Order: sequence, then C-alpha cells, then structure tokens
Amino acid sequence: MKASEVRDLTPDQLDDELVKLKKEQFNLRFQRATGQLENTSRFRQIRRDIARIKTVQGSLKTEAAES
Repeated sequence: MKASEVRDLTPDQLDDELVKLKKEQFNLRFQRATGQLENTSRFRQIRRDIARIKTVQGSLKTEAAES
C-alpha cells in the first residue's frame, strides 16, 4: 500500500485496515513459529504499512486539534 493510497482513506477505513494488518501480522508470526511461512518479506511490508497508517492517523489528529 502506498502512502498516497493511505491518505485517501477515511478515518474509519484506516482503523479497519490497521486491524486487518495486525491480524495478518499475528497469523504470520504463528506461521513462522510452526515453520509454515513461505513469504518472509511480507513481515516487512506489513510492518511498514502499519507505520504508514499510524503516521496518517497521527497527522489527522494533529490537524483536527489545530482546527
């Protein structure tokens, strides 16, 4: 997910996407522990997507506080 795509989402969509990514991250941890994980690069992608979403959420909160 690109940063521009994240900025286009509504706050509710951001929350939903964050929950979805955290669940996927949780499932990947279990797959790694049981030796079933095939795509190890997905960890990095998910971690960065979570960071992008949290960054956008923080900037939205800052903008709301300034208004």
